[in-house]
Amino acid sequence: MSESTIRLVVADDHPVVRDGLATMFASAPGFTVVGEAADGAEAVRMAQALSPDVILMDLRMPGTDGLTAITELARAGNPARVLVLTTYDNDAHVLPAIEAGATGYLLKDSPREDLLRGVRAAARGETVLSPSVALRLVNRVRTPAPQLLSQRELEVLQLVAAGNTNREAAARLFITEATVKSHLLNIYAKLGVSDRAAAVAEAYNRRLLLPDSP
Repeated sequence: MSESTIRLVVADDHPVVRDGLATMFASAPGFTVVGEAADGAEAVRMAQALSPDVILMDLRMPGTDGLTAITELARAGNPARVLVLTTYDNDAHVLPAIEAGATGYLLKDSPREDLLRGVRAAARGETVLSPSVALRLVNRVRTPAPQLLSQRELEVLQLVAAGNTNREAAARLFITEATVKSHLLNIYAKLGVSDRAAAVAEAYNRRLLLPDSP
């Protein structure tokens, strides 16, 4: 990044929003808008061709959306910082974007100075979050996600994964074979599968079971 000028790409599918942002940053000291993208695929191409310091990325765009673009940029090792700018602050949007590699997450109703300050901070590699987004992430950390399978269901599934029959699992857990079958039916329903093998595979896929489980 240049010490004096931040090279910026604005990615948004709404021309009025895109032009407004580009004009705002172009008129502010220390910024050069090097490209405007109407979708995620165009943003990725511009990131590769123009070497921006920061990409201001909308999430919901036709074709290649913002989340896909963030993922592709991270996979390609592109050094541009991605700062999400969107109207959505729910968990379904915030967490995937951060996990995909976004440097920050701001909302479109943020004041002008907050946007300018946010892009400057993102260019320095700092994490930038709108207050409501930061609160969501803090609450998510403080409130553990509900456990999908009960402890007993996990025990049954671990034994099944290790090759035990229903009878053997029942004997090891000191419960009846009918109870094991009942637990398995509950497990199938929760994991959306219909048999033992699929249940074990899905549990590994969701990391409910780990390779070193008994």
